[in-house]
Amino acid sequence: MTNTKERAEDTCSLVYQCRLPLSTRTVNHLADLLRRHLKAIRSRWRILPPGKIAVIVLAVLRHDQRLADMAGGNDVPESTVRRWRDELIGLLAAQAPRLERALKKVTKQGGEVVLIDGTLIRTRRRTGKADRRNYSGKDRSHGLHFLALTDEKGRLIWISAARPGRTHDNTAARHDHILAHLRAAGLGELADLGFRGLDNDISDPVIVTGYTASRTHKLTPGQEDANRVLAVGRAPVEHGFAHLKNWRILAKLRTDPAHATQLLRALLVLTDLEVNR
Repeated sequence: MTNTKERAEDTCSLVYQCRLPLSTRTVNHLADLLRRHLKAIRSRWRILPPGKIAVIVLAVLRHDQRLADMAGGNDVPESTVRRWRDELIGLLAAQAPRLERALKKVTKQGGEVVLIDGTLIRTRRRTGKADRRNYSGKDRSHGLHFLALTDEKGRLIWISAARPGRTHDNTAARHDHILAHLRAAGLGELADLGFRGLDNDISDPVIVTGYTASRTHKLTPGQEDANRVLAVGRAPVEHGFAHLKNWRILAKLRTDPAHATQLLRALLVLTDLEVNR
């Protein structure tokens, strides 16, 4: 039996094409953002043009394509694709609106209420005691907790920083001073029962959460009707989360949790471009 270093006939690299279900507006926005950044840092050269880099990064975010696969298909090192991804995520995250500005924009557009909800973005289970706080007993999974605000039509307007998965919705809302920002903007808020107790002002409540039953107290027909009306009003917030989670990179985050906040805010900007085109 002899050894040979010759390649077999069918061991060449295979490359396939894949459709990217995004608008040209989104690709052009990302490419223009990169061009302005390259001009600002006086970088004259990239191995690929900005438009091609934008498509590669969007494929990673939308389809959760492996960096090594994208690198091999475009004849560039994997580290280069990783650097492009992190660079563009940082540029997009810088465009995400902060809470105060987002609420002021809703007020200027004539809005009266916003919708709030929390969600868990699942992550890999990591070893060590430090990962125990990322376990959510409610979802029975490891992940990171986020709060998001939408307008009455379900369009995402703001997303919070990443917190451990065991974080309660009320705890996160208090940390972000949601109630104070709402009062300053003159807006109301529709929320689920997870936010009960956040607003204890009985005479002039800002946050409406509905009624809950207990073993000794059943809901009256009027309270049940109020809960149904509230559920209908809150339904669009689920649409906002659905649009955000169309980015398959969020199916199970494999990135460092420290970078998750930037990633979610970058995807917020991209989602806004896609939904509001």
